[in-house]
Amino acid sequence: MAARIEDYALIGDGRTAALISRQGSVDWLCWPRFDASALFAALLGTEEHGFWRLAPQAAHVETRWAYREGSLVLETHHKTREGEVRVVDYMPVGDGSHLIRLVEGLHGRVAMRMDLAMRFDYGSAVPWVSHNELGDLRAISGPHKAVLRTKAPLRGHGQTTVSEFTVHAGEAVAFTLSYGASHEDDPAPIEPCKVLAATDRFWRDWSDRCASGTPWDAMLKRSLLTLKALIYMPTGGIVAAPTTSLPEDLGGVRNWDYRFCWLRDSTFTLLALMDGGFLDEARAWRDWLQRAVAGNPEQAHILYGIAGERLLPEIELDWLPGYEGSKPVRVGNAAVSQFQLDVYGELFDALYQARMRGMPTDKDGWRVGLAIIAHLEKVWSEPDEGIWEVRGGRKHFVHSKVMAWVAFDRAIRSHTGQADAPDAPVARWKAIRDQIHAEVCEKGFDPELNSFVQYYGSKKLDASLLLIAHMGFLPQDDPRVAGTVEAIGRDLMRDGFILRYDTRGQTTDGLPGNEGAFLPCTFWYADNLIGLGRRAEARALIERLIGICNDLGLVSEEYDGKARRLVGNFPQAFTHVALVNTILNYSRAEGPAKERGGADDSDAPAGRDLRVHQPHAVASGLAPQ
Repeated sequence: MAARIEDYALIGDGRTAALISRQGSVDWLCWPRFDASALFAALLGTEEHGFWRLAPQAAHVETRWAYREGSLVLETHHKTREGEVRVVDYMPVGDGSHLIRLVEGLHGRVAMRMDLAMRFDYGSAVPWVSHNELGDLRAISGPHKAVLRTKAPLRGHGQTTVSEFTVHAGEAVAFTLSYGASHEDDPAPIEPCKVLAATDRFWRDWSDRCASGTPWDAMLKRSLLTLKALIYMPTGGIVAAPTTSLPEDLGGVRNWDYRFCWLRDSTFTLLALMDGGFLDEARAWRDWLQRAVAGNPEQAHILYGIAGERLLPEIELDWLPGYEGSKPVRVGNAAVSQFQLDVYGELFDALYQARMRGMPTDKDGWRVGLAIIAHLEKVWSEPDEGIWEVRGGRKHFVHSKVMAWVAFDRAIRSHTGQADAPDAPVARWKAIRDQIHAEVCEKGFDPELNSFVQYYGSKKLDASLLLIAHMGFLPQDDPRVAGTVEAIGRDLMRDGFILRYDTRGQTTDGLPGNEGAFLPCTFWYADNLIGLGRRAEARALIERLIGICNDLGLVSEEYDGKARRLVGNFPQAFTHVALVNTILNYSRAEGPAKERGGADDSDAPAGRDLRVHQPHAVASGLAPQ
């Protein structure tokens, strides 16, 4: 059975990523891209579906692991009665696709065992295994090929390759697994120790530019490193997670493929990268956004493939039993065809924030924006599936309408006083913006609850409403915003964390079962506490959130408070982005929440104050610790 979700580490090469358990088993790896079929799929099944374990043979082993400082190179120390070894796992960044496992003897001697079961196409295809002319192990299945190079002895055992060897102090044994196309020559060999130094240097050089000066600098850097690892470097697209179908409800059906790029993450991700000190990655993400949405605005999607692909059909892999029996295992995502108004606001806000940071929009970018906003004029009043991609029917979700307001607001700001902006019907946009604002305040706020609600006419709450102030729709200290924060904290808090919404018969999302607390929403709640000046509560909540990250600083999408376990796809970019932004919100007078919601538009609609409350800060701009 697969390990607990929190007992996995992530390594990657800027094109894909692998999950390695604390016990030394690679249980998930899609090659050569995040969204390719898996070579190792034991995470969602059993060892029959592919794994690569490297561990001591002793019965009693003390194990500890850690990333190298500022790096994605993983070091796992195994100590037995006879000695100690260090296993170094890494994937070189650059040409080729390689996963290297280096065993280094530290003290005494340690008997080791390596078990390798390659299963292409998500564990469904056992390859033909042979040796090439150099003695390397070669596995071929259809278009796929993997080559294992090592000086350790190898033998076959059933349909698994096994190596048993002993490492003494001062010795090193390397295993290099390389991927290539079956119709091409075998991947060229590489020198493990040489590429280790280069890989470590790559990550350290990158992370050395990370922002600092917060109470949680180590977590800030690790989250940004994790986000970097989820960027598909050839295009700049950022996957929501490197996994599919890790359940939101253990044993349930809430299992989704997250190896794609969601527009809803756009602005949060952009701000996290820019404020974290990484403008090149932010610019690449902005460029990916512009390319992905280019075309007929009526055909815009809520999510795309890592290169901007639009055809992402959802299928079920019935041969995989699922993580801890959570079925079905899904590949692709049917939500791609949903209609979600909030993505328009995300897109325009992301492009606006990028423009304010010195990333100019070219002629095509302006034209694409004008076409999309013209389409939004026609559809903003329609119901949609909402930010959570519910499968229970369309509604007039309040968050969706707020984000439609954001789209018009940012379009107005972008075209007002900008010399390079083309002529646009700004007056008409202002009228629509004000209409949306009035409608949301009238139909989306319940005076009895003293809170905004999930959709027009309902009595239900939704954690997405925590974003109202951060979007600049209303100021943080508006009584309606404060009331909403209070209501959500009272009704959606479970075991110290915030639910997206209550699934216990209160919200029809079209799915059976429950789910864990949604961690990005919990960070949004902390952001509101910061904005309301409740800094002690905010800090305690941030510490609680950091406390459920695993010992490597990785976290998933949700948390099961009863089981005290991480659930959902792992590691989750949206959660790490929220962690970065909340740390910066707490630590800076001008954090992402202030930057996103602030405004310089003097023509604001009546009753709307665009000022966003700033947390108190010392003169240096850092909050007192």
